[in-house]
Formats: sequence, C-alpha cells, structure tokens
Amino acid sequence: PPPPPPPPPPGTTWTQGQYAPASDYINKCAVVRTGVDIEGNPYPDQAGSLVQEMFWLRSWTKQTYLWENEVTDRDPNTYTDRLAYFGTQKTFAITASGENKDDFHFSQPTADYLAQRNSAPAPSYGAELAIIAAVPPRDVRIVYTEPNSPASEVDLGQPKLVRGSRILEIDGIDLVNGGNTQAELDLLNAALSPQTAGESHEFVVRDPGATDNRTITLAAANISEKPVNRFTTIDTATGPVGYILFNTFSPFASEKDIYDTITSLSGTGITDLVIDLRYNGGGLLAVSAQLGYMVAGPARTQNKTFEALRFNAAAGNSDPVQGGPNEPFPFVDVGLGFSLTENTPLPNLGLDRVYILTTGNTCSASEALVNGLRGVDVEVVLIGNTTCGKPYGFYPASNCGETYYSIQFQGVNDKGFGDYADGFAPLNSSDTFAVKAPGCAALDDLSHELGDPAENLLSTALAYRETGSCPAPVTAVTGPDAQPLALEVTRFPVPVDDPLALDAPQPSISEVNRDMTLPRHKWETGR
Repeated sequence: PPPPPPPPPPGTTWTQGQYAPASDYINKCAVVRTGVDIEGNPYPDQAGSLVQEMFWLRSWTKQTYLWENEVTDRDPNTYTDRLAYFGTQKTFAITASGENKDDFHFSQPTADYLAQRNSAPAPSYGAELAIIAAVPPRDVRIVYTEPNSPASEVDLGQPKLVRGSRILEIDGIDLVNGGNTQAELDLLNAALSPQTAGESHEFVVRDPGATDNRTITLAAANISEKPVNRFTTIDTATGPVGYILFNTFSPFASEKDIYDTITSLSGTGITDLVIDLRYNGGGLLAVSAQLGYMVAGPARTQNKTFEALRFNAAAGNSDPVQGGPNEPFPFVDVGLGFSLTENTPLPNLGLDRVYILTTGNTCSASEALVNGLRGVDVEVVLIGNTTCGKPYGFYPASNCGETYYSIQFQGVNDKGFGDYADGFAPLNSSDTFAVKAPGCAALDDLSHELGDPAENLLSTALAYRETGSCPAPVTAVTGPDAQPLALEVTRFPVPVDDPLALDAPQPSISEVNRDMTLPRHKWETGR
C-alpha cells in the first residue's frame, strides 16, 4: 500500500481557544528568502509552511492585539491565503459614530516597508495629486510639489506645476471628459503614476486664476519625499511667525529634517509657530516626541510623558510586544540615530502655544503631537477640519516577507487622555463626536501656495492669532470650472466603483500610522 501522508507540521493542530506562543512559529516560512535585506540584515527565514505562517498570525494577534478578546478564533488549516487569514484577525465592531472600531489593519511586502522607511527613491514627477472628481467631468489638481523635482522645475519663467493646477489633458487624451475606453483610461492612469525614471508625458494644465492653458512635458525621476517640504518666517505687526509644512513623520530622514528646520527657525526671533500637518498621516512616534520637545522646551516637558501606551487587558503592566515593563514614551530632547547623530541636543522654541493646521488627512503620529502637547498644557490651536481619529499604534511585525500592522495599543498623554477615536476638531466645528480644541474650522484652499499668508488655513490662523476670534468662513466652491478655493482635499480618496473612474492614489502604510520603530540599537536596551 502507498505510504501514509506525512503528519502536519508540529503545532498546527487547531484547538479552539488554545494558543502556543507566537515564537513557536515565527520565521517558519513557506517560501524561504536567502541573502540580506536592503539594510544588510540576513533573512531569518527557516523552512516551514503556509499554515505555520498563519498560526504565527493567530498567536501573535492573541498576544498583542489591543482588542484580542473581540477576535473570533478561526482554524488556520481552513485557509489557503495568509493575507485573507490576517484579515480575520481583528474586531469588526462599530463605534457610536458609525465608524469601524478598527479601520487600520494592514500589511505590505517587507521589501516595500524597508524601502519606505529608508527613503528609497521611487519614480515620480514630485507632484502630489488630489482627485477631486474621478469620473467625467474629472477634476485632478496639484496639491503640492516636491522641491528640486520635475514638477517644480522652472519652465518659461514659472514652475511647471503649482498648487491648484488642474490637469486637462495627458498625451492628447482629454482627462476631463475623455478616457471613455479602457485603453485610454489605462494610459491616463499610467501617466499619472509613472513606474520608471525617465518616463515622459505631455500635460495640458490650467493654473488657479488663469484663463489660458499651458502645455508642459514631465519626465519622471527617482524622488524621495522631503518630510519638511518648506518652512518660512512671516512678518506680522505683532512679531514674526514661523511656518512649517511637515508632510510625514514616516521615513528615518524626518528626524534630521525637522531638527534642521527648528534649528533655523530658533534663530529668527519667532513669537509663534504654525505647523502645517494638513497632509501628514503620521509615522514615527519618536520623531513626533522630538518635535513636541522642540516646540515646548524643557521646562514644560522634563519628566513628563509624551505618550503612554495602553495594551490589551491581558498584558497588565507589561509590554506584550517587546516584553518587559510597559514604560511611557517621554518627550525626547536628543537625536535618536534615525538620521541625526545619536544624543545630539535638540533645539527648542519654548512656546506655550502652537497653531496646527489640520484636515481629515491629519492622522496618528500627527494627532499624538496634538495630544502630547495638550497633556503638558501647551495651548494647541487647531485651524482646519477634524483630524482622522487614530489614537492607536503598533510595532510593525515582519514574518516571511510580509510586514503586518495590527493595532496593539492606545496612546494617552501625561494627563491620561487618549479618547479621540473620532478625531480632534476646532471649537466652532459642527462635528459632534470629535474632541474640541481652541481654533477655527476652515476649508483647504488650492488657489494659494502653501505658506502663502493669503492661503485660507494659514490666513485663518494668522487672523485668530491677532484677534482671538475666527474670521467669517469661506464658502466651499464646487464644480469643474470653479477656482479651487475652500475644498476639503482628500489625499487618498476611497476608490470609486465606476468603469470610467481614475485610480485613486494610495498611501504607503507607514504614512498613515503611528510607528513605534526605534533605531536598531535602541531595541537592545528597551527604549
């Protein structure tokens, strides 16, 4: 008779409610990688199986997921796709405001995760797009451009693309009302998201306030997003005001970028600071803690908690992810070694008030800055719209070539507050679920460059600073031919289910989260 089938790998017999330690399964991979990753670290993979990868997900979720008692225990042996199984390892509860309790459950290839955190260049024009209308009549505008990029290159006396420029045609195809075949739509999507450096396309655009169109050619280049896109000092009758457009806490480069910016501003005599986080979806919590210190200074932050972590109930006072005691995350006053030399003293402005520009794109580590500063009695004035509402975070966990992001803690400030799952909003906002803070509701404004004192959010902040009250709000303007004034710009809109819809741009996962990563040597000493 034929030999009996081999027994299942050890530890892969499912018994409901019984969990082996995740360490029994980690790095037991169906496909074994060899060599080293882009950071020079050898792959830890060992020969294993897909079912062992899923048993690791099951045990890891049980040990570390914030709402582990709300996860249905499912048999990994009944699944053939690790990502499909991962999708079941979360709560499906709904909040009082009708939102998903956990709307931040993601994974991505580990190679992509490492490339993003190391600012690996990727093909791009260096222009951030807003798809205001994805179907005809389509409306695609420029939100901002990266410095020293093809988009910001000067052509005939002006940058090729400016904030608010509307794309009308690409390579002879009408983007607004054309693209009515799949072939044309594919060409439009491909041109909007170039895949190779040197790839070139012809665009017809119209700038804000213009009546004539311009024709430009853009060739993609390998570009790394600059975390601090720009900063400046604005002279006012009551003293100079600093302005920073800070678009991501995500890459390691953000540490030195914000250090250099605050260092420059600290010598200008500014009396107030506006931090523009309207497009900042988050990133490294450690860099947010550094910025918190640089805003507030030592007197307010010494021996204070920037963010304490609340893990699942089973963890008690321990950290179930790293092991050891659960220690609060302090305001950080030195370089940590991401991109700034370790122990470099950080500059500080010693402010008791800061203005933060916000939209629904302001998320996670950006909200941690708001909450952390409020916890040490810095007055945080919010100008804009309700933030995304993510008081939660994670430690990225990589296994067998996939990096998983599963909510593991809620962050609370020095006062113990962290209940802002429906976001922060200015005091006069109509949002009934958000946590209110001083400031003014205001809509985004694509008709002026970011950092221009006439731009709606910044002008509202400056007016509130002068008078202590909110100026009359600007009414939203809609319609394909309207000037792009007072719009709610969504960087990463939900894809539209329509055959004529443009593809919605999607963020890297690290851009919309609160990432607990520290430089490697920091892990060896706990914090």
